[in-house]
Amino acid sequence: MNSRERALAALNHEQPDDRPCIDFGATLATGISAVVYDAAKRILGYDTLTTVEDIIAQNAAIEPVMLEETGGDFVYVHRYAPSLGIPVTGYKPSVMTNGKPCMQAALYNPKVNEKGALELYGLPHSMEYLHPYKKGEADDAYCDKVICRCPKGFDSYARVFHPMKNVQTLAELDAYVFPEMTEEEYSFYAAEGKRLKETTDKAVTGVFLGNVFEMGQLYWGYEQFFVNMGIEKELTQAFMERRTECYLRDLKKYMEAVGAYIDVIQFNDDLGTQQSLLVSKQMYREMVKPYHKKMFGFVRDNYPDVKVWFHSCGAVYDLIPDLIDCGVQVLNPIQVSAANMDPKKIKEEYGRELVLWGGGIDTQNVLNRVTPDEIRVKVKEMLDIFSPGGGYVFSQVHHVGGNVPPENLIACFQAAKEYKYR
Repeated sequence: MNSRERALAALNHEQPDDRPCIDFGATLATGISAVVYDAAKRILGYDTLTTVEDIIAQNAAIEPVMLEETGGDFVYVHRYAPSLGIPVTGYKPSVMTNGKPCMQAALYNPKVNEKGALELYGLPHSMEYLHPYKKGEADDAYCDKVICRCPKGFDSYARVFHPMKNVQTLAELDAYVFPEMTEEEYSFYAAEGKRLKETTDKAVTGVFLGNVFEMGQLYWGYEQFFVNMGIEKELTQAFMERRTECYLRDLKKYMEAVGAYIDVIQFNDDLGTQQSLLVSKQMYREMVKPYHKKMFGFVRDNYPDVKVWFHSCGAVYDLIPDLIDCGVQVLNPIQVSAANMDPKKIKEEYGRELVLWGGGIDTQNVLNRVTPDEIRVKVKEMLDIFSPGGGYVFSQVHHVGGNVPPENLIACFQAAKEYKYR
């Protein structure tokens, strides 16, 4: 089997005939820290300059040689502006968070504050792909505002700007304009999807995201948005409806551009913590699920050959039936370290309805802490659980962070590539 055949077998709940299907950095939820990727690449004998593709996570753009080394079966049509609203159509020489050379987005211009943290400021509204802004507001209104920060000694950014934190009424909500896909963005997706489909033997993932729940947290700030969900339900639901309408507008354009080329489409909305859901099942069903169902249903109804792929961190076991009802076909990341996310139970109960993607190695407690030999043993153990009967794509739990030894990264994916079915 080539990569695309292997991936399609896994996505259709068939067991590939040679080895497991593998995702090496082919979604915005399974990325590889550029610091770790660069070091691993050099151990393997490659000295090309690493490109940072996801600015907020500082994840690497995956090169074809590393896909072959790791057995990666997917490539992805990355977002035109994958993080912080910064387009990645052009790159320039820069440095990674460890000071080593790399390529970064042309508009990546961090400043160092008095505590040594890296800070990124907002873009003019005319260049913005993430944050909403008030009608009539000056184009440069966000240019003096810090939108994210990477503390000294860290290897990724955290968002610190909440543009709608003071919005308290429906009239104030109505005053905001939400980003809309441009013709330039549409053309970028169409060309990139066509290129990947025609020039590689990999399956192709599309990254849409559509994270309506998380956008509320970003726009208002976590605390205020959860307060809104509890006591300002009319405002919250008006926002959810408005944001979903905008997403559907863009989703239609996105699928027109790439629907003929992609095999899965990625949606994101983190719904869980390490121990529980972020909101109750009742609140999810009342205030989030209807909007998930609209977006996922649009893809299921109009593009039946494209699998709906959904990412949520944390302890989401109790919501799995709801996600299936919404139209989810692929669940990621199977956070095996979270409460009630037992891989055997999830495989037994939902492995026939869902393709399980991830869970192959715990990035919180294992990949960053044990030896390469122990990594190989753990990968085999997880593949023994997830692989039987098909419907599984091997990947780590969420991003590979900058604290992972590069030797462990290599051991993890080489073990998956070398795994043999019983």
